[in-house]
Amino acid sequence: MNAAAPAVKPKLLVATTSLAGCFGCHMSLLDIDERLLDLIDLVAFDRSPITDIKHCSPHCDVGIIEGGVCNAENVHVLHEFRKNCKILIAIGACAINGGLPAQRNSLDIGDILAAVYALPGRGVQVPNDPEIPLLLNAVHPLHEVVKIDYFLPGCPPSGDAIWKFLTDLLAGRTPSLGHGLIHYD
Repeated sequence: MNAAAPAVKPKLLVATTSLAGCFGCHMSLLDIDERLLDLIDLVAFDRSPITDIKHCSPHCDVGIIEGGVCNAENVHVLHEFRKNCKILIAIGACAINGGLPAQRNSLDIGDILAAVYALPGRGVQVPNDPEIPLLLNAVHPLHEVVKIDYFLPGCPPSGDAIWKFLTDLLAGRTPSLGHGLIHYD
């Protein structure tokens, strides 16, 4: 009599993306170092810098997003992630409150564009190309655009904080970070 093979638990599908920010949170994800191999035993990465896939699968279990929302493309990507991910995590200060990119919110977007695209002797020539996403009048934290399930603060959160957060979540526990894991450098 053949013994039945043990049931293989399917891996959770995880997607990541970066919106208006510095990509520091993704660098911290890589800072979990060799534990990344342990994480790969538990999850499969969909859209992420690890896979270079550009679109989120419609069946993702967890979406991790860093950066705020500053242009039309960011809005599109954020809505795609919310639609396709069961759980959505805002990671880092930019995703949670707009971070450094939101410092432009007190300025007029027209004045910013005029200053950036002023050409000596040729006036202001702001690019108008369909390939360039339209800027929003302000940078928004993610929760102002879609429902966010979890927030992982930090600028950026440490690799240890990301590891603890994800392993808690994957084990079915509510993620809980102690005082030593949350910091803002």
